[in-house]
Amino acid sequence: MKSYKARGIVLNCVKYGDKAVIVQMLTDCLGRQSYIVQGIGSGKSRGSKKALFQPMFALQFEGLISDKSELHRLKDVCSGIVLQQLPYDIRKSTIALFMAEVLYRLIGESEANEELFTFIWGSIEALDALEEGVANFHLWFLANISRFLGFSPENNYTEGCWFDMREGSYTPIHPLHDKFFNQHYARLLNDLTECDVEYLGEIGLNRTERVEMLSALVDYYTLHLSSIRNVKSIQILQQVF
Repeated sequence: MKSYKARGIVLNCVKYGDKAVIVQMLTDCLGRQSYIVQGIGSGKSRGSKKALFQPMFALQFEGLISDKSELHRLKDVCSGIVLQQLPYDIRKSTIALFMAEVLYRLIGESEANEELFTFIWGSIEALDALEEGVANFHLWFLANISRFLGFSPENNYTEGCWFDMREGSYTPIHPLHDKFFNQHYARLLNDLTECDVEYLGEIGLNRTERVEMLSALVDYYTLHLSSIRNVKSIQILQQVF
């Protein structure tokens, strides 16, 4: 077997037989990869070992590649970010579940994308540390990750514009189709893409606005990546926030 050292972000974990799981991770050096982890279903280490493979947990590990299997193996796994709040705060863990499911649906197996990985890793650190504006974080994440997926809104906002989802740009003229953000949500989209994450608490939104903004962002993503419609945790977010 060939070995390599890497950082990874857990996207999905499913049971495989009685004593193993298959873990989908986004890695810094190989993009999205699948790993088989043995010994999860039994033994004294079951709880602590399984706890590492929660949605959006950031890991450091040694990977093993075999010529006989497409699945990689893991060795010497440990936390890459020591999370202080995310596993214990229902709001943050719900957002992490959403982030993981979005990434699992939208990012296929491909070559490594260093900028995307760095952004996601930093987003985990930011969410864990965030004190104000947690309820807006999923909107900020969805608005900003689009630039790494190839359809970021153009940086041409001016006061009073609409946002044309088909064109991916702001326009002072009311679009002639129904795929647009109205002026209120166009301004909010610009605020989210321009805002540093530590200032999210300054974006004042009520629950109705959050639900409608999330729905608008999902519509925008659907025009480019229809698989986001399968993200079940969207409904959970709308209930929590």
